[in-house]
Amino acid sequence: MTHYCGIDLHSNNHVVVIIDEGDKRVFEKRFSNDLPLTLEALSPYRKTLHGIAVESTFNWYWLVDGLQEQGYDLRLVNTAAVAQYDGLKYSDDHHDAFHLAHLGILP
Repeated sequence: MTHYCGIDLHSNNHVVVIIDEGDKRVFEKRFSNDLPLTLEALSPYRKTLHGIAVESTFNWYWLVDGLQEQGYDLRLVNTAAVAQYDGLKYSDDHHDAFHLAHLGILP
């Protein structure tokens, strides 16, 4: 089984969504911006997680640097430059994270 992750990042919290290769959400949760909490949530998927897409907000450094230091494969996504992102039918953090899980990761 292969998994993909999208993280919708904000100033004091972020939403993590993990999907499987069949596009099914297998994990979805909002966290405060605390790296150990995020690492704990990702740990059950460590061996099957193909990549993580993180929204490139003003404060992405702590999250991207921390995840890369732990060996995760990261994609930093400039959502303003992604045409698909403009056409999202729903606009909330959970849908945004779900969409991010597809960007630059799924074949």
